[in-house]
Amino acid sequence: MTIDRHNGNQRLGYPVAAGVFAIGMAGTTLPTPLYGLYREQLGFSELMVTVVFAVYAIGVITVLLFAGNFSDEVGRRPVLLCALGLSAASALCFLFEGGLPMLLLGRVLSGFAAGLFSGAATAAVLELAKPGQEAHAGFAATAANMGGLGCGPLLSGLLAQYAPWPLTLPFLVHLGLLALAAVATWLLPETVAPPHRPHTLRPQGLRLPPEVRGVFTPSAVAAFAGFALLGLFTAVTPAFVGQTLGVHNLAVTGVIVFTVFLGSTVGQSLTGRIGVRAALPGGCLILVVGLSLVATSLAITSLPVLVIGAVCGGIGQGLAFRAGLTAVGHAAPPEHRGGTISAFFLVAYLGISLPVVGVGALTMVLGLRGAGLTFAGCVIVLAVAVGLYVLRHPPTDDDRPRAAHTSPPAPLAGR
Repeated sequence: MTIDRHNGNQRLGYPVAAGVFAIGMAGTTLPTPLYGLYREQLGFSELMVTVVFAVYAIGVITVLLFAGNFSDEVGRRPVLLCALGLSAASALCFLFEGGLPMLLLGRVLSGFAAGLFSGAATAAVLELAKPGQEAHAGFAATAANMGGLGCGPLLSGLLAQYAPWPLTLPFLVHLGLLALAAVATWLLPETVAPPHRPHTLRPQGLRLPPEVRGVFTPSAVAAFAGFALLGLFTAVTPAFVGQTLGVHNLAVTGVIVFTVFLGSTVGQSLTGRIGVRAALPGGCLILVVGLSLVATSLAITSLPVLVIGAVCGGIGQGLAFRAGLTAVGHAAPPEHRGGTISAFFLVAYLGISLPVVGVGALTMVLGLRGAGLTFAGCVIVLAVAVGLYVLRHPPTDDDRPRAAHTSPPAPLAGR
């Protein structure tokens, strides 16, 4: 399938697509500082908080399995518009929340949106880059993902703490941002030519092109470990900050969650200087240090150590995530890029869901602190194993494009 970069408004390039990506992803973490308010209002347990959080990942995984490569066929723009519509529907569920079922539905719809964004928006940002902009577009794609995820709790925490209607205003503001994103998406050039309507929508599964399989496993497992850390912060940190540290300021909670995503964005920016061969194992090592600090903060009940651990763990996650996505995306043939990227995100989102539900279940037995320490220990073991593997089997630093007229995900030394 060929890529047509000149179809549509040529003035709107990859920065606009990255902005749409960030707005869409912000909605997926918008409820994070508000879970305590919902818990008080509806009276459910910490386990149920993690379940409400994790059903989002079920939505993501479902879309990645059934429609992860859909944008390769119908085009990036229609899929992005559909994702924005699902994000708006999710916000409406929270606006008219009448109990636990609406919260669960809102999270599932949010997961559907994120699943569509993950493959289609990443590919669109990369393909809208002009010659010579590939490295910048590669960073923009991953930074929009993590930056959007970080801005969601920051926005809702500030609004919920310092503005009226704490369970309403954040979603109204996001609906306004989604409307702007929809207009921008409508004006973006279509990069898939000629898009067509597939006869059937079949599960994609995890079938990967042969060119990708060698690098996919270590890269995806590193993403799994990093996203597990992100899941811990977005699902459990609000409860830890409020119940254990006695800090009930929602803005503080939002800022703490934001720091881990800020660290991730910093880590991604460093990948270009370090190179993929060093960034993937190095990211795993820094992730281990961050997890150790998070565990220490749980053990000694220290907010400053928690914040330092969030930044450090986020940097490690960002390094490993961008390096892994670079290696996988570059190895994928252009006609399978959207589907391959979606498969990578599928494994990553397993990391943001399964361990978090496990933490919620352990909390019922071991308490919040014991569950967090157990979680940190398990992810440390996983990150160490992946780091040692990629040290012995590093991905190849090769920044040559795979096909004419196609932007690679980014040069491997500059993604």
